[in-house]
Amino acid sequence: MIKKMKKISIWVSAVISLLIILPFLIPTQSYLNKIARMASEKLGAPVTIASGHWLLLPSPRVVAEDITVGELQEIKVAQIVVIPSLSTLFSATKVIDLRVSKPIVKQAALTFASALSSKPLDSSDAAIINIRHVTVKELQLDWPDMKLPHVNLEASFTNANVLVSAKLESADGALKADVTPKGSDYLVLVQANKWVLPIGLPLLIDKAQIEMQVKGKRLDISNINVDFYEGKLTGDAVVSWDKNWRTSGKLKVHNLSVKEPSSMVSKAIYLSGSLFSHGDFSSSVKEAAALADNMQADFKFSINNGVLHGLDLVKIASLLVKQNTGGGETEFNEFSGLFSMRGKQRNLRDLKISSGLLAATGQVQIKPNKELDGIAQVELKHSVSLVAIPLEVSGTVSNPVVLPSKAAMAGAVAGTAILGPGLGTSIGIKAGGAVDKLKEFFQSK
Repeated sequence: MIKKMKKISIWVSAVISLLIILPFLIPTQSYLNKIARMASEKLGAPVTIASGHWLLLPSPRVVAEDITVGELQEIKVAQIVVIPSLSTLFSATKVIDLRVSKPIVKQAALTFASALSSKPLDSSDAAIINIRHVTVKELQLDWPDMKLPHVNLEASFTNANVLVSAKLESADGALKADVTPKGSDYLVLVQANKWVLPIGLPLLIDKAQIEMQVKGKRLDISNINVDFYEGKLTGDAVVSWDKNWRTSGKLKVHNLSVKEPSSMVSKAIYLSGSLFSHGDFSSSVKEAAALADNMQADFKFSINNGVLHGLDLVKIASLLVKQNTGGGETEFNEFSGLFSMRGKQRNLRDLKISSGLLAATGQVQIKPNKELDGIAQVELKHSVSLVAIPLEVSGTVSNPVVLPSKAAMAGAVAGTAILGPGLGTSIGIKAGGAVDKLKEFFQSK
């Protein structure tokens, strides 16, 4: 009996060893190369698979490693495991599960999605392979100027490769998305809790819920509801990708505390108060990657009962000399204006600041390199001055500089010399301000 058991164990060990070793003896690379060529034809971009092998335990499967898509490796995948259903191994239609590990997708890969969406569906592909389940681990979206977290994805499909459900979750659990079919469309629900915005300023989102619906080549974002910094952002948007990529929408901000967000932009000069804003945006381009660079937007805003920290406009307007005017602060009842965006060009127009001590107006251009170029007019209430004082706005977004304009100073000196202090100074300032008005006029065009 013992001898028989020993023989059985030897045979079992031999079979297990064979199952482990045999897959490495099968020339899988030729098959993987064929698959890569087929994928290249479908995507219209080169696909390479560096290596792969078969495994028979714990169940038959093919493992492909170091996959790249695109001439510039727009997509890279560490590993893809294809697990066929044993019951369909010898069937005309194979049922498989996919496990994808550590894919990296660059923004330029959106061109592949656009190309695929424009191609008619080949029904013969669906007849050969039925993808039952897909698991994606540690997906990384490599977008410029964005710090996106790794995400995990689970998706299930019917026997006709129609999506049944999909769940996406960031590695830290702060961001979740659920996709469910609704007829021929798909409902998408995105939720976030204590999530740091990955684009632009690292704003902390306390809570967010975004409801969307995919309709063919159109994404309707019907409800945007975000709570952050004691305020709320609401709105809606549409994204379509038929012939060109297009997006448009409306947003509204209610009672947002701006102190912390504005201090992220500049530590030297920043605002506090409650922000109210509303406006719309749109963009139309050939490639999805260019949507942000061609954005057109106009947002009216008003900040109530706030403080301009790091800048004392009363002091600056009182001193017609070039000197360090940093420090101090300006309290205001309302600071309002219009923020406009035309691609990479941004402007702050129709700026108005009102308080018990002063009234100010102005225009500021924010250049693509984040340099500032603008003019402000500050009128001190109950002042002996007969005119508003023109100020130049320069420096950068992170380090603004506000000083009396050169034209105003030159006019003040000339007017004082000719007509004396007081009236002469005011007339000179007014003359210098006329020069600045011309600059402001052309800047606003």
